[in-house]
Formats: sequence, C-alpha cells, structure tokens
Amino acid sequence: MIEELMRKLAREAEALQTELNVTIPNEIRKAVELGDLKENSEYKAALERQQFVQARLGQLHERLSKLASIDVAQIPTDKVGLGSRITVVDEKTKEQEVYHLVFGDSVEFEEGQVTMSSPIGRALLGKEVGEDVFLRLPTMTRRLKVVGLQTIHDTA
Repeated sequence: MIEELMRKLAREAEALQTELNVTIPNEIRKAVELGDLKENSEYKAALERQQFVQARLGQLHERLSKLASIDVAQIPTDKVGLGSRITVVDEKTKEQEVYHLVFGDSVEFEEGQVTMSSPIGRALLGKEVGEDVFLRLPTMTRRLKVVGLQTIHDTA
C-alpha cells in the first residue's frame, strides 16, 4: 500500500516536473512574444500555473519523504493501524460496516476508505478484535464493536 502510493505520487511529481521545465516555459515564451505583459492574460495564467505546480511539487516531495521514512515493522500486527481493513458491527442497528484506514492525502478515495485523521479513523486506531469503539458525532455517539481485522501485514 505504501509503495503503491509512493509510485502514484512519484508519477504525478514527474509529470509536474516536465510541465514545469518544458510546457510552462514554452507558454511563457509565447505569451512574451505577444507583447505588453501588463494586460497579457496568457502570461499571467502561465505564471499562476507555474506557482501552482511549484507548490504542488513541494507538497509531493515532502509527502514522498515522509512515506519513505515509515517503517512498516512498527505498525502493529494485532491492532488497527495504517492500512488495516476493519469490520465493525453497530451495537444499536446490528449492521456490519467495513473500513479501510488510508493516508489522508490519497488522491481518490474508494468506498469504505477513511483517513487516520478522520473521527472514525481516530476512534478505530489501536483497537483490537472484540473491543468496543465509541464514535462521538455531533448529534450522537455510536457504539461499534470490532469483529474483524486485517492489518497491512496480512495484505502484504
């Protein structure tokens, strides 16, 4: 999971680096050739895009650095942690729900995926099978019971 996310972020960084080094300079050069830069919307748009790409590249490089420093061996094998797939039962409705704990910067979330910083993610983190989870929501508190756990180690 970590390697997959790192590959995805690296591909995005590579595409943005190409845009920053090739595409945007060409757009700026063409805009400069049009003349007066004060009222040149193409020039302003290219500069704004350049700033955005530089900022996004900074974010990607920072995230890649943090991901590279994660030691999977430090993630518990018997408790909810990063990459865990958790099955819970709502004590009130008896409905079963499955959650998958992911990074907060995942580009596209699939159904059932929650970030570790979300309320449900924080409530589940560190729980074991059989433990109760109290999820405090603005209008109520849900009581869930962990009935299944598949950690990142099980999926590797």
